Amino acid sequence: MAADTAPSRPEPSRPTPPRLRRAGRSGGGEQALLLLVLAYVAFTTLWPLAKLFAAALQPGEDGSPLGLMAEVLASRATARALWGTLATSGLSVVLSTVLGVGLAFAVGLIRLRGRTALVFLILTPLLIPSQTMALAWIELAGANSPILGALGLAPPPGTANPLYSVSGIALVMGVEHMPLVFLATRAALRAVPADLVEAARVIGVPGPRIAVGIVLPLVAPSILAGALLAFTAAIGNFGVPALLGIPGRVSVLTTLIYQRLNGFGPSAAGQVAVLALIMAALVGLALALRGLALRRLAAPLPAGRPLEPTRSSPVGEIVLWLVVAMIAVVPLAALVMTALLPAVGVRFGAETASLAQFAAVIANAAVRRAFANSLLLALACAGIAVAVSVPFAYLVARRPGRLVRALDLVVEAPWVIPGTVVALGMILAFLPPLPVLGVSLYGTLAILLVAYLARFLPLVLRPVTAAAQTADPSLEEAARIVGAGLPRRLAFIFLPGVLPAAVAGALLVVMTALNELTLSALLWSSGHETIGVMVFALQYEGNSTAAAAVAVLSTALLFGLCALANAGARWLPDRILPWRQ
Repeated sequence: MAADTAPSRPEPSRPTPPRLRRAGRSGGGEQALLLLVLAYVAFTTLWPLAKLFAAALQPGEDGSPLGLMAEVLASRATARALWGTLATSGLSVVLSTVLGVGLAFAVGLIRLRGRTALVFLILTPLLIPSQTMALAWIELAGANSPILGALGLAPPPGTANPLYSVSGIALVMGVEHMPLVFLATRAALRAVPADLVEAARVIGVPGPRIAVGIVLPLVAPSILAGALLAFTAAIGNFGVPALLGIPGRVSVLTTLIYQRLNGFGPSAAGQVAVLALIMAALVGLALALRGLALRRLAAPLPAGRPLEPTRSSPVGEIVLWLVVAMIAVVPLAALVMTALLPAVGVRFGAETASLAQFAAVIANAAVRRAFANSLLLALACAGIAVAVSVPFAYLVARRPGRLVRALDLVVEAPWVIPGTVVALGMILAFLPPLPVLGVSLYGTLAILLVAYLARFLPLVLRPVTAAAQTADPSLEEAARIVGAGLPRRLAFIFLPGVLPAAVAGALLVVMTALNELTLSALLWSSGHETIGVMVFALQYEGNSTAAAAVAVLSTALLFGLCALANAGARWLPDRILPWRQ
């Protein structure tokens, strides 16, 4: 019995193997990574947006709650700008939808030669920055047009450019945002089963009736979604209304914000914050309707062979190339011809065309500085965005949680809301000195970089996250089991799998940020000019030929990046380059 009641000697504890201890600590590494991502999003996005909302919700001069908002909403200038925004955006969407749907059906249903080149030209208005597009159309339609003048179709000398109007703004924005409708419609067409169309052809249904009666209803939800996306882009467009609307006295919300800040400075921050919230509300409503259209109206289609073009149409092909040339090639040709002229008003010809303007702008220290600043900002933004997106995508794909999902949603805000709203949030957040550091970012290149990082992060994060979610996680889990720490797993296992997507996203960031204007117009300062600001400033001063030369140089640089991306397409993820889909 004594032996039965004697306490048993405890077994000596065995030390945990070092590998298992490291594996157990991996969760701490992921927590630290999550905190770093949270700090990044809070600094670049949450804080500026919070400052924006706080400024807009200030009391009025009499102390009444939300009084400032009530004053701004009751202003005649606000009503005029709101009406101008809705009118120009609504008319532009009509044109974007007609052009985008027509071109998508032609490309999707007709056998074409040079399809990739044609699609690239169709997407050109979206690739080229808005201020360059606006300048190209100004040079094409004005009294000094080198193309219309040679044809005898230019407006009489001394008359205002017909594009300086509501209809002119709608025309240029409609062409610029047409690719958004084109891409949405084309993607929907590829999802239509070919069996439906072939069955209709077998029973003798004519081609036009197939397109209108069978295919069009199936892709209608995507068309509506693309049109609403074009509407949101038109609401936030600054370059076109600034170059066409300010001379034509057409007020929209983006230009009203710009003029108020330029005229009154930071003292008008509260008023323009209310204007920014109006824009954000319009965009939010359009995006909510877009989501509703995709969820409620889209019908599930049976799986099958995708719809491919099977018939040729020589006449249709000629008409298609003529339309694309008119909206993509002819305006750029007018821009190049203007850049070759020595001064405004000189008739284009062999004896007047020269490279003098290009030499002059290259010799201009401010222009060289603008190109250097834009390249620096674009490359720095792309590099930092990749460095943030890789660990961020790891958390989204491997360790999703409520906070991770919330952050993943928040980082989309600076991309979907108008750039003017983002820029205003940056001014409100970084005009005062930073806590602890006591340094203000306003008036420096750093505030432009922070704004670019906030706005363009989704261009890298989305393809990297998509690549991470489709990758097999077993190798990473095996490395975790054997004790590989989080930094080693990220560097040697996760990163190689998502690197092509990260490179593709970085290229998109560089191409987009290189000629950015909407953010830069409100955030630049002397010595920190960008290419977009330089084009806008030269045109605003009346130096159209110099503005055209800078725009042509920046467009050539952009096309060079597109050629580089196209040459490396075999190493990039599928469908990352829209003109190769």
